[in-house]
Amino acid sequence: MNVLCTGGAGYVGSACLRRILRFGYDAVAYDNLSTGNRAAVPDGRLIVGDILDRDALERTMRDCRIGAVMHFAALASVPDSIADPGSYWLTNVIGTKNVLDAMIECDVPLILFSSTAATYAFTSDMPLTESSLQDPHVPYGTTKLTAERLIHDYARAYGLGYTFLRYFNASGADPDGTHGEARAAESHLIPLIFGVATGRREKLTVYGGDWPTPDGTCIRDYVHTTDLAAAHQLALETLEPGMGRAYNVGSGSGSSVLEVIGACESVIGRSIPYEVVERRPGDPAVLIASPSKLEQELGWKRRYDRLSTIVETAWAWHRTHPDGYATSRSMAGPLHA
Repeated sequence: MNVLCTGGAGYVGSACLRRILRFGYDAVAYDNLSTGNRAAVPDGRLIVGDILDRDALERTMRDCRIGAVMHFAALASVPDSIADPGSYWLTNVIGTKNVLDAMIECDVPLILFSSTAATYAFTSDMPLTESSLQDPHVPYGTTKLTAERLIHDYARAYGLGYTFLRYFNASGADPDGTHGEARAAESHLIPLIFGVATGRREKLTVYGGDWPTPDGTCIRDYVHTTDLAAAHQLALETLEPGMGRAYNVGSGSGSSVLEVIGACESVIGRSIPYEVVERRPGDPAVLIASPSKLEQELGWKRRYDRLSTIVETAWAWHRTHPDGYATSRSMAGPLHA
């Protein structure tokens, strides 16, 4: 099957692209490179394009004889979505509609949608299940849930098969150290910590120390990108026209901000300076997911089931690529600021 990965040059999208290529799929990335990295995509597998350009989407689907779409392309920052909701509705909703319209025009029957924990009500009992209330608290979550409902409506009207993969905190790097997380404007905790370790940042900002958690900092669910990619591969292998499914991709447990800092400090062998400031709008105290449905129905099993291992793979990437894909260093020991 030929697969189109929108947003396939991004952190998660490229990991999934590389995975399905290894499993025999003929896949290409379709990315405008606004946040993605050309170097994250294998040679000859990148088509530069925007999901807001429906004509280009249709040309690509026809030219590449696409049989399924893995739709990653989206804006994905909670604070940015609060400050600029219009951009999120344009890209995450109108962009998804363009993808769906192109699929219908080109007779592409299958779509895997990269969704998010932010579609759920943060007041729900933890860990979240697929039947937990979906009531987003921030525009990012609202636009992703709207995209889910749009896909559901198109599937009912046109017989598409779809799978929603609602994942939580994508983390880590490829085990061989060749690919990892690299953004011009970073917002994820682990790369922010290692940004301090590599001298790119003076200190880490911790948003809130008075949350109702054991150590007062937020708790999140961390899943390695290799395990996320495996979930996408399994979902793709079992997806059929007319089928509609949703899965959480989580660990069933979580780690606090201070626990993540501690794990990173253990890996690099020194302390990380941080400052606790006021809580950030849109953040819940705890956000973790049950992966039971994904495990039972698709046989998914995490390979990286310890925070320490996730952090080790991330550090192997960041210490040799302190400037992301732009530069790399061959290091014999920990990199000090």
